[in-house]
Amino acid sequence: MKFNSTCRLGGLLAFVFAGATQVVSAEPVAAAAFKVPDEASIPAGPAGDAIKLGKTLITDTHKLLPKNVGNGLNCSNCHLAAGTTPGAAPYVGLWGVFPEFRARGGRINSLQERVNDCFERSMNGKALAFDSKEMNAILMYMQWLSNGVPTGTEVVGRGMGKVDNKLVPNAAHGKTIYAEKCASCHAADGAGTKNPAGGYLFPPVWGAASYNIGAGLARTYTAAGFIKHNMPLGQGGTLSDQEAIDVAEFMTHQPRPAFAGAKNDYASGNKPKDARN
Repeated sequence: MKFNSTCRLGGLLAFVFAGATQVVSAEPVAAAAFKVPDEASIPAGPAGDAIKLGKTLITDTHKLLPKNVGNGLNCSNCHLAAGTTPGAAPYVGLWGVFPEFRARGGRINSLQERVNDCFERSMNGKALAFDSKEMNAILMYMQWLSNGVPTGTEVVGRGMGKVDNKLVPNAAHGKTIYAEKCASCHAADGAGTKNPAGGYLFPPVWGAASYNIGAGLARTYTAAGFIKHNMPLGQGGTLSDQEAIDVAEFMTHQPRPAFAGAKNDYASGNKPKDARN
C-alpha cells in the first residue's frame, strides 16, 4: 500500500492509504498507577545483586562514588526514599519512557545521559561511564522499580509535583518561611545538618556542598513543586502554592556552585521563565 496523507479527525489519526484507511486512536494513554515492587521480588543471582547495589548507590552516593560526587549530597536527597516517593522525582516507571526528548538540551536523551545529568548538575560532579558497573546497577534498579509499567506509559506522580507557575514569587516572604519552616533542619545558612557518622542528616540547600546552578532544583517553580509536595519532611502539602514558590525563590537564588554548561541550556527554545541561564 502506498501512503498518501495523514489527518486528525475528532481525536483520531486517520492514516489514508491508496484503497484503504487505517484509523488509530491518538488519545493520550492514561498514566499508570504508582506502585513500588515488593523487595521480595528482587531475583537471586547477578541481576538481584545489581538491583541491590543500584539502590545502595542511590542512598549512599557521596560515600560510594566520591570521584563522581562533588558536593555533600546523595541521589536520595532529591529522589526521596530511593526514588520511590511520588512527586519527588521517583524512578518508578522511568525505565519505559526513555529515550526521551528534553527541552533543556534540545535533543533526545538516553536514560544513561539523564542519570549523568544529575551527577554533573545536582551532584556537582562527574559523569559515570555508560558501561560502568555502577551505571548498570542504577539502571537495573530503575528497571526493577518499573516492573509492570507498560513501555511508553508515564506513572502518576512522575517528576517534582506541580504548583501554579502564574503566581509571582516573593523572596522576602520566602526568607521568613525558610526561617520558620526549614532552618531547623537545613540550617539558617542553608548548609544542612551533618550526621556525626558522616554525610548529612538533612542536606545542604545552598552553598558549596549543595547542587549547582544547572540543577533542576535551582529553578524556582521546579523547587517549589518539590517543596509543596514533600516539605517540611513528613508534612508535605501543608504549604500553599504561594508559600512554596516564595521559599523556593529565596532558596534558589542563594549562592551555589556555578555550572559552565548552563549557558547552553534551552538554546533550541522553550526556555522556562525561571531558567537560570
